[in-house]
Amino acid sequence: MADLVGPRLYSCCNCRNHVSLHDDIVSKAFQGRNGRAFLFSHAMNIVVGPKEDRHLLTGLHTVADISCADCHEVLGWKYERAYEASQKYKEGKFILEKSKIVKENW
Repeated sequence: MADLVGPRLYSCCNCRNHVSLHDDIVSKAFQGRNGRAFLFSHAMNIVVGPKEDRHLLTGLHTVADISCADCHEVLGWKYERAYEASQKYKEGKFILEKSKIVKENW
């Protein structure tokens, strides 16, 4: 009998709370505050902080930090608004820093 394995997902590095599915990765070619980061179309079990304008590598964006809903570890940010037309695809998506998440069910 085969073992049933759930979906591949990512969890908070601190408490292992599930925060996103592998299938929701849009891109792995992003830079976070602490190194490499992934862009996700969806995130779960997170808290979205207040919005603020930030000058990032790709220009001015309105973003909100996202934290684990269980332990409150800051995991990355949510793109609320992109001011440049070429960056609009990021709106509503989430950056999770690679150093803040761990793989589960791989």
